[in-house]
Amino acid sequence: MSKKVKDFGIEKTLKNLGIKDENKGTSTGGKYFASGKTIESYSPVDGNLIAKVKTSGESDYEKVLEAAQNAFKEFRLIPAPKRGEIVRQLGQKLRQYKDDLGKLVSYEMGKSLQEGLGEVQEMIDICDFAVGVSRQLHGYTMHSERPGHRMYEQYHPLGIVGIITAFNFPVAVWSWNTALAWICGNVTIWKPSEKTPLCAIACQNIMNEVLKENNLPEGISSVLVADHEIGQKLVDDKRVALISFTGSTRVGRMVSANVAQRFGKSILELGGNNAIIITQDADINMSIIGAVFGAVGTAGQRCTSTRRLIIHESVYEEVKNRLVKAYGQLKIGNPLDESNHVGPLIDTDAVNLYQEAIKKGKKEGAKFIVEGEVLKGKGYESGCYVKPCIAEVKNSYEIVQHETFAPILYLIKYKTLEEAIAIQNDVPQGLSSAIMTQNLREAELFLSQAGSDCGIANVNIGTSGAEIGGAFGGEKETGGGRESGSDVWKYYMRRQTNTINYTTNLPLAQGIKFDL
Repeated sequence: MSKKVKDFGIEKTLKNLGIKDENKGTSTGGKYFASGKTIESYSPVDGNLIAKVKTSGESDYEKVLEAAQNAFKEFRLIPAPKRGEIVRQLGQKLRQYKDDLGKLVSYEMGKSLQEGLGEVQEMIDICDFAVGVSRQLHGYTMHSERPGHRMYEQYHPLGIVGIITAFNFPVAVWSWNTALAWICGNVTIWKPSEKTPLCAIACQNIMNEVLKENNLPEGISSVLVADHEIGQKLVDDKRVALISFTGSTRVGRMVSANVAQRFGKSILELGGNNAIIITQDADINMSIIGAVFGAVGTAGQRCTSTRRLIIHESVYEEVKNRLVKAYGQLKIGNPLDESNHVGPLIDTDAVNLYQEAIKKGKKEGAKFIVEGEVLKGKGYESGCYVKPCIAEVKNSYEIVQHETFAPILYLIKYKTLEEAIAIQNDVPQGLSSAIMTQNLREAELFLSQAGSDCGIANVNIGTSGAEIGGAFGGEKETGGGRESGSDVWKYYMRRQTNTINYTTNLPLAQGIKFDL
């Protein structure tokens, strides 16, 4: 480990989180085991080996499923507010481990330290939210058309919830799902990205403390660090009632089909190709801040990253020039150093995709006003650092229609707001969108039925970042389904309609007569 990284206390962080040189990647809450291959987690920050993880094999998978099934039988009977208390305790643990877990997220994934800490804060926030929801898992009471009858709806837990997450948010997305799944009475099995296994093990270690302190059965929370074959088993398993999948549209399409084939439920959070519309009535200062953070935050590796800026022709040159100036001030380097704005991509495969996208863009006619490059030399030894770039394009370019998980920002000029909205919607994805304007009519049109077709539509803030209180998710090839706040808890429960007859007669609905 380099001296620079040692200065940031990574070794102590790993120790505090229970991460060893050799780790077992399967835990059912009380037991750790693994019989699969060994994978190595390297940091994109400096290219150094952090630790090794023994992954899950098929026998481990069956042990996890059995533990989950047994735990569900007990956990579902615990009153929801009591389950909320368990989630509250997890939130307290996360506060205790926030600095260490945030630092690990930054070092293993490559996002800035502030973003790593922010991701853990999201975990804390969803725990707080879920605790409140645990006392509000309400149904509805309806009037029956039959005398002496009462009708109502109630919600019951589904059973086992499988959670498959991506590398870019290695801890937060797990918590969005688990906190709600648990207060609803479900148990969870987490299959994290193989690119960030240590973050998952750290989270499970923290939750294991809560389970042990409350004498709860193993299997309420399980983690499977494994390859795609084990992930496929989870997707295809009829014992798993719900699959929450975060990842590419290509893989999500297969997950959706397989889960639907067995009549399971799925929540899909897939690709984003997010745009900010900057109108002639926009606050340009706000627009530049929102655009730059949205485009370069997490090195462009967010599903909500800003990919396209759709700029009114009257302010196009001003916005373009100010963006070029802002990009010239970006500091790229070790994300644990808070003076840096941009960290590395996750690995060299991501770097290759970045280079390929630039090459394709130029071939189609993209004009790069800030050139991209792979950075080399001192501080960039991992080979994962790239320069954020900007290109003037047409929305119809094939490369613009796809999501590249890298800091590449496309500029597009427009004349009318209707044209801008049409451009924004003219991509296969539909996750996040934003408009920068001080004109009320423009804002309302953007939010209307004739406006953005995305699951998230913002006014005077960027596309990146979302509060826990709102439902998170998108439309079209982004997949559908929602995570996090609002009434998303209903996704993790099955709905049941109940009718009670408290008379001595049996009248039938719609006045049907059936006398014997």
